[in-house]
Amino acid sequence: MSNAKISDISILIAEDETQLLNSMVEYLELFFEKVYTAEDGLSAYEIYEKQKPDIIIADIHMPRLDGLSMIEKIRKKDLKTKIIITTAHSEKEKLMQAIELQLVKYLIKPVQSDKLKELLLSLVDELRQKKNRVYLKDSYYWDKTKKRLFHDEDEIALKPKEQKVLELLCSHTNQSISAIDIYNYLYQDQPERDFSSDAITSLMKRIRQKLPKETIKSSYGVGYILQTK
Repeated sequence: MSNAKISDISILIAEDETQLLNSMVEYLELFFEKVYTAEDGLSAYEIYEKQKPDIIIADIHMPRLDGLSMIEKIRKKDLKTKIIITTAHSEKEKLMQAIELQLVKYLIKPVQSDKLKELLLSLVDELRQKKNRVYLKDSYYWDKTKKRLFHDEDEIALKPKEQKVLELLCSHTNQSISAIDIYNYLYQDQPERDFSSDAITSLMKRIRQKLPKETIKSSYGVGYILQTK
């Protein structure tokens, strides 16, 4: 992953120990732009209702509404949100209940930061794959439904031919697409039109200017590769 913070996946932390909550927030804000907090289960549920976070980390024991009861409320209508439960000690009965609530993980405190980071980043990858987006470098992404290019939530203006070429490249990421294949895709309704390598070179130059450096790689004599890694 790049050094840029993750802006498209949000996290809610529900923890009644203020010092631990602040410590977790400080750590997770190194990687995530959107980190919501709550010190009890009821407040956490209200934040969930309003913000719809992608990932929830909840303590099993909290005032007003305990972690498992809060998750039960969420699971009645939402099976998609990734939920991690934390507890100071293992409790078999509650663990079995947690399994039924389709949790991602049941973590015993103190939670090791490196393991939590590894788990969260794997969830980010999983969530992104399920969303209808192709993620490029530096928080750029292609929305496959809208057929639009974005940087974070800001749309990057594309001309019709640029849009069409990016649609082709994003459907074959990390694969080489020849200049003639790009040309034929652009002018498939004009089969009599003569191929022009200069036209494709000029078009690709304009597209590159709207993307992070080295997002599109040229392979001499082979074609162009849109890199997502």
